[in-house]
This record gives sequence, structure tokens and C-alpha cells, in this order.
Amino acid sequence: MPLSGAARPVALVTGVGRSLGIGAGVARQLAQGGWNVAFTYWTPYDARMAWGAEADAADTIAETLAQRGAETASVEADLADPDTPARVFDEVRSRLGDVTALVMCHCESVDSGLLDTTVESFDRHFAVNARATWLLIREYGRRFQGARGTGRVISLTSDHTVGNLPYGASKGALDRITLAAAHELGELGITANVIDPGPVDTGWMSDGIRDHVVRRTPLARLGNPQDTAHLVEFLCSPQGQWINGQLLKSNGGFAG
Repeated sequence: MPLSGAARPVALVTGVGRSLGIGAGVARQLAQGGWNVAFTYWTPYDARMAWGAEADAADTIAETLAQRGAETASVEADLADPDTPARVFDEVRSRLGDVTALVMCHCESVDSGLLDTTVESFDRHFAVNARATWLLIREYGRRFQGARGTGRVISLTSDHTVGNLPYGASKGALDRITLAAAHELGELGITANVIDPGPVDTGWMSDGIRDHVVRRTPLARLGNPQDTAHLVEFLCSPQGQWINGQLLKSNGGFAG
């Protein structure tokens, strides 16, 4: 259940570029649960990744949200640009209203280690994963108009670092930024939490990775976007309002 009564509150979900992704799963679950949903995507990122860009993904995802009763707004957004977060909030406000829940699923994710990471890649990871997270939270806090106790900030993180230096390091910075918000935005009645979903099968895993993850997970299955989405929905609900300032592992007990 959402935090308000008859009127649907607005959730802004970032990083919703593929129907198979965690962001899309979160957006669908919130729409099903009574939220209007704005979402961001950045096609050039998906286009240069191994999975490639999904044709008409934004339209497809928006249609699935509308089928669940949600008003929607999709915004193509390059979060490496420091002016983008303010523009996104302006557009969402004009189309759906003020944001009650900010759920950040966006990322820059390029596999590289200590010896082969380029300065350009390192800087881009921090621009997208850390700086954009700060700027999105800052815009959210400055603009928040909701009743005390209704605001929610949720970020998705990762503890993967070996062979994944810029991704893991910038996600570590994201953790600290989000957890700071739990205290600095507390006077507004906003909670802020971080979710580590572990390895989630969104189409990027090889057969070898799938086998490894299943063997190292007590429940003997792969995680999926819906697993993360259920936790996000709970944190956004009235029942989740006492969970604050936490880094929550939602990974089925995976031990890498």
C-alpha cells in the first residue's frame, strides 16, 4: 500500500532502461501497489553494453505501468551531466506532481580492475553512481512537500569490487551518501536506505556465472528483479517507515 490515501503518490525510479532490469521490476511493483511512476533511462549506456539497447523500451515499460493503473512519465536522462537531476525533477513535477519516493537503480557498470581501469572510466563511474546520487537526493530534499513520515529515498548498491574497481568503489560512495541522507533529511520525516540485491539475473549472466551463483546461494536459485522490487515496495509503505539508515542485503544468502 502507498503512503497516501486515494490519491496516488509519485515515485521517481532511475535507471529503467530495459524491461528485464531491476529498475523496470521496481517500477512495475510500485505501479501495481498504487503509485504513479516517473522513470529515467539513458539509451546510449545500454547501447554500448553487451546486452545492447532494447528497442522502444521506454514506451513498452510505460505501457505496462499504465496497465497497472499508474500515470507515468519517462525522461531520457544522462546522469553524468550535473544539470540533469534538476531537469528531471522539473519535468516530473510538471507531468505528475511532487515526488514522494526516490528509488535510484541507475548505474555505470564496466568491468575493469586496478591495472586496466582508465581515468575516463573511473571518473564517469563516480559521476553517475556517486555524484548523480548526491544531486538527485539534494533535489529531492530541497523540493520535498510531503507529509512528515512519507518521504522515501532508496539506492541500489553492490559489494562487488574485484575486477570491478570503478563500479564497486563508486557504489561504496553511493552507500555513504544515501546513509547520510537518513540523518540530514530526518527533520523532514524522510527515510533513506540502501539495498544490496546481490547478483540478479537480468540477462547479463553467462551459464558459468549462473551455475556459480546457484551453488553459492542457500535457496539454490538466482535472484530476480521482483525480489528487489518487493523489498522496495515494503520500504515505501507505511509498514516500512521505521527502517532507516540501513544497508539491507536482499540476496537469498548468497556468499560469493
